[in-house]
Amino acid sequence: MVDGESGSPRVGQLVKINRGREVDQYAIIIGVVDETFVLLADGDKRKFDRPKRKNIHHVDLLDYISPEVEKSMIETGRVTNGKLRFAISKFVNEELTDWKKGDSLYGER
Repeated sequence: MVDGESGSPRVGQLVKINRGREVDQYAIIIGVVDETFVLLADGDKRKFDRPKRKNIHHVDLLDYISPEVEKSMIETGRVTNGKLRFAISKFVNEELTDWKKGDSLYGER
């Protein structure tokens, strides 16, 4: 599930923050500054208009790229804060709950 250092960050990719004030929160990459820094937004605390510039080593890249956010960024160069919130909540509700359900049932019946 965690992509780690193997891949380069992509616009629309979800990350889990592991350093700083927003530890253990999820955000979406809305821009890549260079090979060291990315721009993150979550649509709630960090809006699209004021993204957080974050060191790539301070986040965990996840293997989930939001198609809605990626498509919107390619077409218009912008994404709504509501779409960012929707993408994060969709990931948390679907992907993480499935993983936790499978994890808790593993080896126990």
